Amino acid sequence: MSQPTHTTAELRALDHAHYLHPFTDHKDLGSRGSRIIERAEGVYLWDSDGQKILDGMAGLWCVNIGYGRRELAEVAYKQMLELPYYNSFFQCANPPAVKLAAAIAEIAPAHMNHVFFTGSGSESNDTVLRMVRRYWDLKGKPTKKTVIGRINGYHGSTVAGASLGGMAPMHEQGDLPIPGIVHIAQPYWYGEGGDMSPEEFGLWAARQLEAKIEEVGEDNVAAFIAEPIQGAGGVIIPPSTYWPEIKRILDKYQILLVVDEVICGFGRTGEWFGSQYYDLKPDLMPIAKGMTSGYLPMGGVIVGDRVARTMIDEGGEFFHGYTYSGHPVAAAVGLENLRILRDEKIVEYVKQEAAPYLQSKIAGLADHRLVGEVRGVGLLGAIELVKNKATRERFHEKGTAGTLCRDICVRNGLVMRAVGDTMIMSPPLVIRPSEIDELVMRIRQCLDQTAEQLGM
Repeated sequence: MSQPTHTTAELRALDHAHYLHPFTDHKDLGSRGSRIIERAEGVYLWDSDGQKILDGMAGLWCVNIGYGRRELAEVAYKQMLELPYYNSFFQCANPPAVKLAAAIAEIAPAHMNHVFFTGSGSESNDTVLRMVRRYWDLKGKPTKKTVIGRINGYHGSTVAGASLGGMAPMHEQGDLPIPGIVHIAQPYWYGEGGDMSPEEFGLWAARQLEAKIEEVGEDNVAAFIAEPIQGAGGVIIPPSTYWPEIKRILDKYQILLVVDEVICGFGRTGEWFGSQYYDLKPDLMPIAKGMTSGYLPMGGVIVGDRVARTMIDEGGEFFHGYTYSGHPVAAAVGLENLRILRDEKIVEYVKQEAAPYLQSKIAGLADHRLVGEVRGVGLLGAIELVKNKATRERFHEKGTAGTLCRDICVRNGLVMRAVGDTMIMSPPLVIRPSEIDELVMRIRQCLDQTAEQLGM
């Protein structure tokens, strides 16, 4: 029996009456009404009013191979007919999950050969916290429980994920962070570097880790968790001195490195993982998003050999897992998604063509009267909106310019996200040069209109 059709007005009314959205002021949403997205193809969306929209955010950092890939729908359909679900408890496995774990291990850093599957990036970081603490218990160091994260880092919105992240508005709702999680400064040179050069600031920010280790005590610190590039925090790209100094500090102390690859993983930086871009050697890598290109929910943790071997050889049963760990349909989609990324050389395309072209084009926006800085890596980009370019002076009420620009973007057929007064982008990895030209043209148009409305 087919579902009844509804008008846009009817869908908005149903939405307001019943649907609680993530990260949403529902009173405000009810007054404005939701934008109903009906279909998508390539890098474009269409809403229920027929507007064509260039998706500059790849959904939510995740639709890496673009919309409308029939191959993913077909493998999901076939797998649903064959084995729609079975759990991975009780000594059971299914072929797609086994094959996907092996395929991920093949593209991961050489010392990472095991994968624990979850349903999302948030669940992946909950799993990280459990694994890190279990590892140190097995090593006979039960006091090593504290995890150090970064202010304004993002690791999900579950209790553990939001605690590991360092976003104050999330912490204010729910008495977070939970005990055993502390935070250090983020490597945000443009916003917080003051009079230091980027290189000086990168060293300063990295050395906050060593200061925090000494404050908490090496015997109490279990791990440091960070994104290679902070995504939801505003595409914050560490200065060149940052990660080498972090590596030096972690080598000095007995502390695990957790690199959150939920956004950077599966080609976003022009490498399979951000860890490879920055030459890092993580002990654990939370993953999600690009693993299935968002076509089905799935996450995981890639586990380094020293952690995996300890848990396997010495740990006995690990009392942790999810009903949907290694879901066969999601795993089949993930496996096909990796095949497409590999066979169509999409990661190589990002590195050799799309990323250099995007970065060269958005760099030209730095001359705009509203823009203080343009930065990017791979197919990630950020544009700082400022009142005064010379002094980096911000607008009096944080977020005013960003929210205005975001709304203007949508009216002009473009999705970009605002983080305060920073506009960020993360288009599908398959975006073509002509579509990058359109993206940048629309961004400039929206910047012009935003500046006009701000009286600049």
